[in-house]
Amino acid sequence: MDITVNHQNYSVSASCTLQQMFNTVSLQPVTGIAIAVNQEIIAKSNWATYLLQPGDHVTIIKATQGG
Repeated sequence: MDITVNHQNYSVSASCTLQQMFNTVSLQPVTGIAIAVNQEIIAKSNWATYLLQPGDHVTIIKATQGG
């Protein structure tokens, strides 16, 4: 199935979780990131079980320090 991650299209398996998506799109889970699916934040504790749906829009946000 096709999903969009930070404005790039990817094909993932039909039963892909957010955690599995990191491997597919060559991202490594790191501290200081948040993930939203279709503009809804998904708690990190749910990444391993949250199933993506065809056409989902995933946004990965990395926290930065600054003033």
